[in-house]
Amino acid sequence: MSSKVGAGIVAGLIAGVVMGMMMQMMTVTTPEGMRMSMMAMVAKVVRSDNIAIGWVYHLFNSAVIGAIFGWLFGNRLAGYGAGFGWGAVYGLVWWVLGGLILMPVFLSMPPFAPLKMMLPTAMGSMVGHLMYGVILGLLFVGLRRKAAVTAARPA
Repeated sequence: MSSKVGAGIVAGLIAGVVMGMMMQMMTVTTPEGMRMSMMAMVAKVVRSDNIAIGWVYHLFNSAVIGAIFGWLFGNRLAGYGAGFGWGAVYGLVWWVLGGLILMPVFLSMPPFAPLKMMLPTAMGSMVGHLMYGVILGLLFVGLRRKAAVTAARPA
């Protein structure tokens, strides 16, 4: 994929599907004591009880976050090691921003509430965001390398 933002979107969507499957299987206990899948909790962010809406919202965010990754890192990630490392850091940044600040606020909880009220959920979210970032970084490098090889071929 020749566009760095496009490569970020594709890599972000693939990483988002992997993370979403984990979120679909993971059940969490809400502050009210209810059990639900993490994806059902994502749906609640947009005021829905429909898991399909949670998936759409999650994949939209995955694509946008992937696009930002492509825009930020562009041609700076030359190898898979850099993609792995920067992807992991990027995933952890989004865990803090999305999982610990934005999502709790959208669910009418204080920022960082998962660390206090739902520690197993917070740790599962951290692992999911770390996985997302690593997959994003590795796929992004792979897509950019494939684009470079394709562009170098004679017509």
